[in-house]
Amino acid sequence: MSPPTGAARLGWALADGWTVTRRDLTHWLRQPWQVVFGLLFPILMVLVFGYLFGGAITVPGGGDYREYLMPGMFAMTMVFGLSETVLAVVHDTSRGVTDRFRSMPMAPSAVVVGRCAADMLKSTVTLALLVGCGLLVGWQWHGGPGPTLAAFGLLLLLRFALVWVGVYLGLVMKGEGTVAVLQTLEFPLGFLSNAFVATATMPVWLGVVADWNPLSATVGATRDLFGHAGLAADGWIAQNAVTMAVVWPLLVVAVFAPLSVRRFRALSG
Repeated sequence: MSPPTGAARLGWALADGWTVTRRDLTHWLRQPWQVVFGLLFPILMVLVFGYLFGGAITVPGGGDYREYLMPGMFAMTMVFGLSETVLAVVHDTSRGVTDRFRSMPMAPSAVVVGRCAADMLKSTVTLALLVGCGLLVGWQWHGGPGPTLAAFGLLLLLRFALVWVGVYLGLVMKGEGTVAVLQTLEFPLGFLSNAFVATATMPVWLGVVADWNPLSATVGATRDLFGHAGLAADGWIAQNAVTMAVVWPLLVVAVFAPLSVRRFRALSG
């Protein structure tokens, strides 16, 4: 029998990946409370920042704060999913599920690809729900269909990159206690950006750090694409937000996707 062709191996890998994706989706259906909480938390954040804190925050150059806030909240939701990915991978590893997958005749990439696909489906649903919440609180996009879809595409691209980071960290971390540390770090990553306030209001050195946060590029790019009355871009990184919103995630994927597959292959049985 001749060895399978490259196309055949790719087809088997995609089929194996879809099997793992369906497994993860089935778990969510059996434990809906986890999904419901994950969907409600971003809405709670919108209400807290939009109505409790928003009245005390002035957008430089004028404008409604809730309209300024929503692109930042969309991006923050993509970041909040990082710990969920890590926790799911740690669960599978600690319970021996990952070892059982490794013992099966399946593509080594199927487990990590399946995990990625399942998380992207959930993230898409979460983003759609948050968009509905934004419309209810007065946010709306002002650009045409093309720029608007591009903005949502950049948000999902950021999530796609962070999924690969989460898969790799989940394969490296030992025990669920380390995940709590990661969940704590999500907030500094999100707040040290332009998601909630303009970086121009920060001390100069801190504003530079925030500008180079990949999250800031995605937030700035989506604000531009949604047609919001944004702030004047200051600095190269801010003036090229759309470009960097593509470059940053692609760099992250280029690093962490191969690392994730390699780490999965190297796990001890």
